[in-house]
Amino acid sequence: QIAEHGGGTVAVIKSTIPVGFTARMQQRHPDLTILFSPEFLREGKALYDNLHPSRIIVAGDEAPAREFAEVLAAESLDAGTPVLVTGTDEAEAIKLFSNTYLAMRVAFVNELDTFAVSRGLDARQIIDGMGLDPRIGTHYNNPSFGYGGYCLPKDSKQLLATYEGITQSLMTAIVESNEKRMQFIADEILARRPRTVGVHRLAMKSGSDNFRSSSVQGVMERIAAAGTEVIVHEPQLDSDRIDAYEVDNDFERFLERSDVIIANRADAELDAVADKVYSRDIFGRD
Repeated sequence: QIAEHGGGTVAVIKSTIPVGFTARMQQRHPDLTILFSPEFLREGKALYDNLHPSRIIVAGDEAPAREFAEVLAAESLDAGTPVLVTGTDEAEAIKLFSNTYLAMRVAFVNELDTFAVSRGLDARQIIDGMGLDPRIGTHYNNPSFGYGGYCLPKDSKQLLATYEGITQSLMTAIVESNEKRMQFIADEILARRPRTVGVHRLAMKSGSDNFRSSSVQGVMERIAAAGTEVIVHEPQLDSDRIDAYEVDNDFERFLERSDVIIANRADAELDAVADKVYSRDIFGRD
């Protein structure tokens, strides 16, 4: 449809795509100029991150790519935003490797937390001590039920598939680690022998409305598969069911019905029933 506008049209792809996709499309549509400019947006902060980009990456034919990069840089509210013009395959790889690295960091901290729980250690002390090394830092280090959301699960799996025929171990381990973390969390909850497990919010992050590929749902599925009733409290849902699970948005009734309440991220409204709550949120942040 874009090609119907005639020669000289510039099309910019922002969505995450497999390595090699832009080049194939350019070959298929030689009358178009196709650029790839990956987004680096955090959940719940898309507008801010568009106005204050951490970096600007544009790939494609160099002259139009640089021109488009200059347009994006001019619209940034921050002076001196780093700009990188690359080949299209390289830009596609940058996006996939960036998100897979973030998934790896989440998985690493979660495996640390699994070790601490299993050995009766204080995970916070370990994480705080590690974070004092400036090469590691104190960011992106809060344990969770696993990585999830719009990007990390699909991008880590996409990158793993792209490695077909290439020697690797880590990419497989990242994906498998997330699955094992969700099973570990489910086993920890089931060890309390609850009749009913209440799920407090489905979103991955505080302030987010994204349920897609949520690790919370991965934990729910494993708990339900063990024969335990699962109910959900999610005010953003206006139906009484989500998939196979009952939604109970009467908060007081939800608290009363739940033997254990699981929360990927802590919430002050659960303070009154803290003895029922299971969460691995140590720092109270995403």
